[in-house]
Amino acid sequence: MKVTVPELGEGITKAMVAFWHFKLGDKIKADEDVVELVTDKATFNVPAAKAGVLKEILVEEGSEAKIGQAIAVIE
Repeated sequence: MKVTVPELGEGITKAMVAFWHFKLGDKIKADEDVVELVTDKATFNVPAAKAGVLKEILVEEGSEAKIGQAIAVIE
């Protein structure tokens, strides 16, 4: 399952990955916050849609991602 940048509000097209709450290989429960995203308007936490293991981080902390872009993989 890919973790993607969700719709964050009208007019917001990208967000910065501020903080990953887990490291590669960590087990994640459904609905646990995986990553913190920051825009010029607000800070958002993105929860896991289902339980699994964080297998890959596609966008590192401090980098920007577009809405809908995959930023991590949970298996």
